[in-house]
Amino acid sequence: MRVDVIDPSAFTPPYDRALCSALAREGARVRLITSRFAYGEVPAADGYDVREDFYRRVPGAPGSRLRRVGKLVGHVPDMWRYRRLAGGADVAHFQWLDVPWLDAALLPRRPIVLTAHDLLPREPRPGQAHAQRRLLAGADAVIVHSEYGRRHLLSGLPLDPRKVHVIHHGAFEHLTRQRSELALPPELRAVEAPVVLFFGLLRPYKGIEVLLEAWRDISGAELWIVGRSRMPLEPLRASADQSVRFVPRFISDLELPAFFRRADVVVLPYTRTERFDQSGVLATALAFGKPIVLSDIGGFGEVAATGAGWLVPPDDPAALREALGSLLRDPARRERLAGAAAAAAAGEFSWRLAARKTLDVYQTVARH
Repeated sequence: MRVDVIDPSAFTPPYDRALCSALAREGARVRLITSRFAYGEVPAADGYDVREDFYRRVPGAPGSRLRRVGKLVGHVPDMWRYRRLAGGADVAHFQWLDVPWLDAALLPRRPIVLTAHDLLPREPRPGQAHAQRRLLAGADAVIVHSEYGRRHLLSGLPLDPRKVHVIHHGAFEHLTRQRSELALPPELRAVEAPVVLFFGLLRPYKGIEVLLEAWRDISGAELWIVGRSRMPLEPLRASADQSVRFVPRFISDLELPAFFRRADVVVLPYTRTERFDQSGVLATALAFGKPIVLSDIGGFGEVAATGAGWLVPPDDPAALREALGSLLRDPARRERLAGAAAAAAAGEFSWRLAARKTLDVYQTVARH
């Protein structure tokens, strides 16, 4: 089977490339159609082809207004170019679509699969949620990462239930076997206390304020908040004590393992409850076999059900404090959670299983 996986803006290179590699290992002929990732290196292609056909001449720095405008101007011609290219594929599998209100009219005339990484836009602009719903309704198949995601979509959209498929987000095990991992910065290598790691883009819905409030009564450990910021940092720094360290920048794949290997606990205290389904950070924590404390939102409970995580109510600093404090005091419990995380990464949340289920979806839509 010939498959195109399309992510025009390279929003999720780790996911795109892990999926493409897994599909190729299962016998598919795969092309990744995307753009150059502007923030760092990406995993090398492993068994599939890559075409960086989108936004090739867009000016401006990553995230700048000039770049956003340039991408919008270039989007229609780039989508038309892909329509011509798509004739070589049996299925076009879109991970993201950048301009939903235009894209419904620009999709190629091939069987279309859409992955709803976000059930609705995380930071929606006027009309964007309606446009995304229209796209999902017009697809031949929609993939979500949890049963929660499936229920949420079907309750809010007039979708045929047979079109919505649950395929778990695979654990990013490729990050655990890189040849040239980089060490932690010297100031972090010198830390001897247990470490709780919050990792990923710093966004308002991720509950960092709740985490800092919960952390106030925890002693004898450090909290590391690591990732590029998409929100003001000064209020966070003002509410943090000396046991909290901020590393507010993009962390490359080669740097990432050192942070996860050093962490005693990984925490995901997210607050949004309706639009959120799964997390690449959670998939990374599973791959590294880490004990996880996570909010009971979206599809997180389905991961915790494997024994890999400790669920707490969202927006509840006291419950979060109790979970983190208990794990920091109890190495045996941390070990049990870590073992369950590693088992989930090798089984129910493996890329092999995700690829096989995805190919089943492709075969179904290609037959109709």
